[in-house]
Amino acid sequence: MAFIRQIISRASADRLELLIEERLKPGIDKDRIDKRIWNLFGEKWAVLYTDLAGFSRNVKEFGIIHFLQTIYESHRLLVPVIQHGNGILLKTEGDSLMVIYRSVDDAIRSAIAMQQRCQRHSATLPKEEQVLLCVGIGYGDLLRIGDHDVYGAEVNAACKLGEDTAKAHEILISAAVAQAINLPDDARLEPFEDAPAAVGPAFRLHYDNVVLSSYLKTK
Repeated sequence: MAFIRQIISRASADRLELLIEERLKPGIDKDRIDKRIWNLFGEKWAVLYTDLAGFSRNVKEFGIIHFLQTIYESHRLLVPVIQHGNGILLKTEGDSLMVIYRSVDDAIRSAIAMQQRCQRHSATLPKEEQVLLCVGIGYGDLLRIGDHDVYGAEVNAACKLGEDTAKAHEILISAAVAQAINLPDDARLEPFEDAPAAVGPAFRLHYDNVVLSSYLKTK
């Protein structure tokens, strides 16, 4: 199965590359090529992007082995939540994860469960051992290239919110997410005033009182 997935991913990437090459030709109808690309690869997904707060500072202070340990521990905590929440882990980059969900509600519930699990894990640990999670979520039409990558404005929004903007314990969401979700009981949104200009309006999700009983098995 892994070999088949590799073939599919390569086939998608190769097909996209050929279309991009065609798009570069002088006088080509770019709108027509763009429609072909979207017809082949366009899908609607929620994108969740995670980052760890204070990570670079801890690497400098405690060294590369501590860096690797923290990444390992974050994966141990988060991957079961992703799997339980119907997410697909597309890729890891250092201390960050990119996850996609067909349902924006699944993405929201997974984000809450991730934060709550990290907080329970870290509650009795010294500061340098804590897993301090930051989360950004976007939702909309994306170009999905096999199981290799996704591209689109909402991918960029999730990345900027999760990696560049959110602080420890925060879940920040784009306006597209806010318009599409059914909030869990006891969750609420507030406008996030410091969103990057490239993202546009964004919201902070308050989740402290949310109980997700279906996620208790991931403790």
